[in-house]
Amino acid sequence: MTVHVPLPASPEACPALVLNADYRPLSYYPLSLWGWQDAIKAVFLDRVNIISYYDTLVRSPSFEMRLPSVVSLKTYVKPSRQPAFTRFNVFLRDRFTCQYCGNREDLTFDHLIPRSKGGQTTWDNVVTACSCCNLRKSDFLPREIGMLPAAMPYQPSVHDLHQNGRHFPPNYLHESWMDYLYWDTELEP
Repeated sequence: MTVHVPLPASPEACPALVLNADYRPLSYYPLSLWGWQDAIKAVFLDRVNIISYYDTLVRSPSFEMRLPSVVSLKTYVKPSRQPAFTRFNVFLRDRFTCQYCGNREDLTFDHLIPRSKGGQTTWDNVVTACSCCNLRKSDFLPREIGMLPAAMPYQPSVHDLHQNGRHFPPNYLHESWMDYLYWDTELEP
């Protein structure tokens, strides 16, 4: 994993990783980040503990502060039990991969049982598909056209989506975040 640390860092290049009160990120994908202004506001409102800092300072005529790089909420936010049924969450469940051919480009979603044949737009009937496969499958049932998905659709838990989100780290990961991200992944020998 590559860690990029811009030098010198402007405040805009210094987002704060936001951890829940149990020191786990609020979400992995998208990663729970606040801009520097929101992080400082939360510090002054006494809503967070500062865990780690950037070397970057912000100043006013009467005040100077190092920007927080990792903050934890003082009050635990209970994660929702069931994720919302959204296009993004379907893609995340399916790891941004067409379930018919494995393509990762030009993604949409497909109804296994087509709507024209009574299929519903639900977790259990929708899979990620590239546009080509979606057009090819058309309004056929998967077995009619020999296009079975790699994985059958299911309603994921928030935990499932967090696990999948770990496979898609953001382009920027500050070194101070590493102790709080991916801490429960298997270590290499």
